[in-house]
Amino acid sequence: MTTKRALVLAGGGIAGIAWETGVLRGIADESPAAARLLLESDVLVGTSAGSAVSAQIGSGDTLEALFDRQVGEASGEIDSGVDFETITELFLTALGGPYEPSLDKTRQQMQRIGAVALTTATVAEPVRRGVIAQRLPAHDWPRRTLRITAIDTATGELVVFDRDSGVELVDAVAASCAVPGAWPPVTIDGRRYMDGGIASPVNVGVARDCDAAVVLVPSAPDAPWPFGDGPVAELAAFPGATLAVFADADSLEAFGPNLLDPRCRIPSALAGREQGRREAPAIARFLGV
Repeated sequence: MTTKRALVLAGGGIAGIAWETGVLRGIADESPAAARLLLESDVLVGTSAGSAVSAQIGSGDTLEALFDRQVGEASGEIDSGVDFETITELFLTALGGPYEPSLDKTRQQMQRIGAVALTTATVAEPVRRGVIAQRLPAHDWPRRTLRITAIDTATGELVVFDRDSGVELVDAVAASCAVPGAWPPVTIDGRRYMDGGIASPVNVGVARDCDAAVVLVPSAPDAPWPFGDGPVAELAAFPGATLAVFADADSLEAFGPNLLDPRCRIPSALAGREQGRREAPAIARFLGV
């Protein structure tokens, strides 16, 4: 029987984009066959930072070119002016107070954070869209299966965009990367969407139709998560086989204190490449090459 495989790329800011690209490049250094299978996965799932990387992979650009963009001095990234600590404080303030017991608590939490996203002053939507557009080598959806997550600020629901959604790829990625408190929610057909990684940075359930998934997560496996049981439990609940690569100590150090800081891009990519080289044998065994 043919195994349907997914490559799931999680959220993690500018550091996450660079690190995930670096990990894939490092795997290619040690096991080109394993890297090829990852890039040719039947399903690509991207959340927040992972949405940018999955769209970049879907463009057909080589890993070499994508990695070189991450370690190049020139960059179109801009500084949001806020850090994760400030964003966390905004979230905790929004999440305080009672909840309606008859309604889903996570949905209510997402709606409250959505309100934060809608009321916090940030750069204008067109400015942010321009940043996302320059991240992507191609602006058309690939013919392969690419799924990008976002959250509807009004309903708190997780939304999955694909090439059949009638949404431009740049807008889908911008929505998935719209960190509340740092970047503006993205308007699509009159609705406003925010970062797909707020409730879960992984969203591996979007690939439930696959038999196996390789998951790249630019955080520690024991990193605290305010919603649900966290990525490790989410991966354990996946019905198929999974192999997750979490950021190791060297990579976490390279990220620095603020994953949204453009200055973390180059060290994160380099650390990811080194970790990818170390992880390559396990990835190759998982993929059977």
